[in-house]
Amino acid sequence: MDDLPEQYLKGLQLFNDQEFFEAHDELEELWSEAMGEQKNFLQGLIQASVSLFHFGNENVGGALKLYASARSKLEKFPPTYMGIDVLKFVIDYEFCFEELLAAGVTCPSGIEIRDERIPVIQFVGQD
Repeated sequence: MDDLPEQYLKGLQLFNDQEFFEAHDELEELWSEAMGEQKNFLQGLIQASVSLFHFGNENVGGALKLYASARSKLEKFPPTYMGIDVLKFVIDYEFCFEELLAAGVTCPSGIEIRDERIPVIQFVGQD
């Protein structure tokens, strides 16, 4: 993990602390300088952060829109990328949004984010 940018690690820690807007800010600075595949990956993480921020603030329409975009970016990456377990994250991320996705409408009401379903980004080799 020593070869990963400090800003990236800080953004992931903010995400895991459920400071989603702050994680978005931290990762966006890094994203603006990134190139190619890494730029797309960081954008997926940023969109995941913002989708969870919206979900927590009951903006389910915005949450669903960003969920779809983040998921489509992240699922294109190998199971591990930039030190994290991407496959586990994508599975846990989908589980968090499962009730919203099952509602089948653009802006369902009465569905709130459940703390026990909020995904955590895990580094490769961590349990």
